[in-house]
Amino acid sequence: MFLPEGLRPPGAFSLSSLRDAMESGAVLEAPVQRCDTNRTLHIPLGTMAGQMVREEVLSPWISGSERDISVLSRVGKPTCFIVKSITADEKGAPVALLSRREVQERALNFFLENLLPGTVLTCRVTHLASFGAFLDIGCGVVSMLPIERISISRIRHPGERFQVGQKILAAVLSVDRERRRFTMTHRELLGTWLENASWFQPGETVPGIVRSVQPYGSFVELTPNLSGLTDAREGLAPGDRVSVYIKSIRPERMKVKLQLIEKLPPEGTPPPLKYQITDGRLDRWVYSPPNYERELVETVFQEGS
Repeated sequence: MFLPEGLRPPGAFSLSSLRDAMESGAVLEAPVQRCDTNRTLHIPLGTMAGQMVREEVLSPWISGSERDISVLSRVGKPTCFIVKSITADEKGAPVALLSRREVQERALNFFLENLLPGTVLTCRVTHLASFGAFLDIGCGVVSMLPIERISISRIRHPGERFQVGQKILAAVLSVDRERRRFTMTHRELLGTWLENASWFQPGETVPGIVRSVQPYGSFVELTPNLSGLTDAREGLAPGDRVSVYIKSIRPERMKVKLQLIEKLPPEGTPPPLKYQITDGRLDRWVYSPPNYERELVETVFQEGS
């Protein structure tokens, strides 16, 4: 019901369907065409005009809701809403008065009552910052995904993994009911060490991305949740795309030993994500293999975590 904005299937609007939506309180979605000088958003709804006044664009609990940019930035973007009423303009033409604020407040209350740590959600990336990604978890309710929770393989910026507008999966890491905030995590859904290592065999040569350069060698990401160490080589930098020969895979030490073959041309966009978990709710996730010699790498999902 409370899908992220931009993921709801487009609807065909008619006067009768909009009246039905008004009576049922159904959540609809359409792109904003323009914002006038009064900061009213105009949303075409088939043969009918839709209008959303400034006070109905954002709920007050959203940071920055008092700033004009929060309204102006809706232009050209899919926007969810309910139909509050249908009236007529000065020429007698029907006009639907819309509210996004009421949808968001309804969605937030639902999430606070029903979402538990470990719940897997379909999300949409709205913004990227050096410290993480902002995700729309439903109807414009935005939550934070910290950069260290994006993948096991460390990245310098979320833009190395995501693009704005991208549809991804994420799990609820924690719920702050007092502050009405959610923190998300992503790396668990990309699979354990063994699941990722099972896609490779010693003796293969595969592409990878350099994530860290050290005097003793470079760490090369084979998948977002699996990296290996290659030999030291001059001229490498984080972000370089390379080909590597897999020398050995050792689960008991969680090690993949690589040999660098050559640098490769960069790819234009991040490669598609391959999820191992796509729905449901997690209680505990263990990245490390069962026979790992050191401390487990794990996530425990519980209230207050």
